[in-house]
Amino acid sequence: MLRRIADHLFWVARNLERAEWRARLAQVNYQLLIETPSPGLPPWEPLLAIFNERDEFLALYAAPDEASVLNFFTLDPQNPNSIRNCITIARGNARALRHDISSELWVDLNTLYLAAQQWTPEVFHSPGVYAFFAELKDSFYRIAGIRQSTLPRDLAYDFMELGMMLERAEDVSRMLDAKYHFLLPRLEDVGGVIDRLQWTAVLRSASGLEAYRKRFGSAIAVSNVVEILLFDETFPLSVRYSIERIETSLSRIAAGAPEKSPAAVAAGKLREEIRTGHPAGIIRAGLHQFMLHIQDSCAEISNRVFQEYLKAV
Repeated sequence: MLRRIADHLFWVARNLERAEWRARLAQVNYQLLIETPSPGLPPWEPLLAIFNERDEFLALYAAPDEASVLNFFTLDPQNPNSIRNCITIARGNARALRHDISSELWVDLNTLYLAAQQWTPEVFHSPGVYAFFAELKDSFYRIAGIRQSTLPRDLAYDFMELGMMLERAEDVSRMLDAKYHFLLPRLEDVGGVIDRLQWTAVLRSASGLEAYRKRFGSAIAVSNVVEILLFDETFPLSVRYSIERIETSLSRIAAGAPEKSPAAVAAGKLREEIRTGHPAGIIRAGLHQFMLHIQDSCAEISNRVFQEYLKAV
């Protein structure tokens, strides 16, 4: 496969996954604010913390109020990672490989792109914040279903899988880190109502609340949340599941090579660290540090994928 085509496929999937996570988190943050007031910090600032965009935001806006954060997060052309920009980048990459993806995938992605060009701040008033992001999330689900149902399991699929799963692993780790490190309540509040609601919101963001309850029951425990979102090999939005899919795709891409690629070696190392880890031990040693390690490892894998397969030569 030409490196140019592989690069387009990788970034289509990565930007769609990034946009979907931003929609998920905005919707759940809004729902959390309805259920309980924010404990002593601007209620929309957690979204900036999760994606480490506070400095970029403050360069454009005076304060992290609802209207400003929603505009920056969703619509702002000056934010390269706004939802609209991510959709635009994904569509631009898809346009360059119309013959390498299904017509159904192209039509649905292009339809979403055309809709996104019409968004204005009014969408947060009608249909409203929650309804807007719920509908947007459904659009991403539909695109993901079309991708799963119409693309052959070939190199094109594997490069899209790499982009999607790398973005997913990073976003889950950032979300866990933001809750545990940035939103950590006062010691006396740990295990209280607000703390439990925030951890429930984390699970909702990853569509993991029902899976959690089936496995652990209704009681919310930090170690169990970490277990299902970080270590669970069956939950499709867990870090472990994502890293194992990355390793599988890299193995197929390099099929027939005499030895594992540097990217596959890095993915295998991270997968083994997660496979042998345990929530209590990770929390005791420092969840924040381990989340940073996951993000750094994903960046290393991404850089090696770029050098091996995507960089123009």
